[in-house]
Amino acid sequence: MSTFVILGASWTVIGIAGAAFVGIMALGWLVAEHLSGNATRSEDRLDQLRNRTSPAANGAGTTSAKDRMAKLLESASPAMSEAMKPKNEKDVDKLRDKLRSANLRSDAAVPMFYSAKLIFGCIGLFVSGAGTLIYGFDVMTLAFAAFIGYAFYMIPDLYVGLKASKRKESIFLGLPDALDLMVVCVEAGLGLDQAMRRVAEEMKKSHKVIASEFELCNTQLQMGSTREVVLTDLGARNGVDDLKTLSSVIIQVDKFGTSVGKALRTQSDAMRVRRRQIAEEKAAKTAVQLIFPLVLFIFPGIFIVLVGPAAIRVVNDFLTL
Repeated sequence: MSTFVILGASWTVIGIAGAAFVGIMALGWLVAEHLSGNATRSEDRLDQLRNRTSPAANGAGTTSAKDRMAKLLESASPAMSEAMKPKNEKDVDKLRDKLRSANLRSDAAVPMFYSAKLIFGCIGLFVSGAGTLIYGFDVMTLAFAAFIGYAFYMIPDLYVGLKASKRKESIFLGLPDALDLMVVCVEAGLGLDQAMRRVAEEMKKSHKVIASEFELCNTQLQMGSTREVVLTDLGARNGVDDLKTLSSVIIQVDKFGTSVGKALRTQSDAMRVRRRQIAEEKAAKTAVQLIFPLVLFIFPGIFIVLVGPAAIRVVNDFLTL
């Protein structure tokens, strides 16, 4: 009877932990969705204004549950993240740059990031606590519980890091094509601003990230920002070295009045050479990387097939002596 009681209590704790985990994961998903607000939201709002026919047809005056939850989290995130927010402004700026490189550029991105870490940390604490209650307080269980708690706490960092890495790779791969198109536009007689606008229009389907960045630059130029400030911000907010170099080259060309098309063509050729070198480097590393699966998985099987029958025969001969 006591065994069934213990099993029932264990399954109850597991069920509660699972339900809490699903609920808080949904909450964390809403935080991540709202955290990813970026400059394209203005385009969505403009499309809504263009397609709006009447307040009743578009549900004016009504707010979905997701929007209400996002607004609630946005209003509560400063208070939630106040204890975790670093006091050093340098660390805050570093985190803000990291979020900007992942295209998380809303004003509430930093507090909501710390709120997400707090939420996922609570999830990890709850799950690890439930695990220790079920399996006991030995050394292995406590170590595994600490690892689970830390893993949940680092989920927002992992999400931001993966998103930033994917975005940087997309920019790195699409930038030479964008520069080639910009060279064609400049040599055809367009100015640099008009060329960037044309590239943003033409590359929306092939390279969306580059197109969105150039479109944001055009918006900033139309709002009255200088070209130097816009190009410097273009390189700083994405964290891509090639984009920073391109911004510096265009600023220098604009200052000294040299040929823009020649400078862009040279920069495009340099980027293509670098991409070829990276591909050759990865190909050269393949032979070394294949050693570990060969040694761990293929060689043992070959060894068993070749040596196994002879070993069995030797063992049988010794047994018959």
